[in-house]
Amino acid sequence: MTVNSSAQWPLRVAAGVAILFGLLTIISGGRALFGGPAAADAVGDAVPFVLWFNFLSGFVYVLAGIGIAMGHRWAVMLSAGLAVMIAVVFALFGLYVFQGGAFEMRTIGAMSLRLVVWLAIAVLAARHISSRKADDRKDDSPP
Repeated sequence: MTVNSSAQWPLRVAAGVAILFGLLTIISGGRALFGGPAAADAVGDAVPFVLWFNFLSGFVYVLAGIGIAMGHRWAVMLSAGLAVMIAVVFALFGLYVFQGGAFEMRTIGAMSLRLVVWLAIAVLAARHISSRKADDRKDDSPP
């Protein structure tokens, strides 16, 4: 079965958001990590494990976006895994803050945004890629 283009637009949007979000995350994280003293001053009290996680996960965001664009089922699992890992790092960040660690308030906003975006992408990918694959299997089954 061929999926019409109107049914594919949510996946295209999700893939585009994932890829763009990943590229922006790589750029901003790379600047913060490798930009020298001026960049270090600009990030303030960034939490190193959160900063490294976000930077490295940017590459995975791009990979997930490509997988979503291609309609691969592994991209659904990767997107869900990203949402879970972001939630875990966010919880660890919360523990760090609770223990009195220095942090920037914008980290809370950034982590909240990441979590909401990846939960939405994972749900959307699961609905559209899984249902499309199920429809494809129905069409391939003998009458």
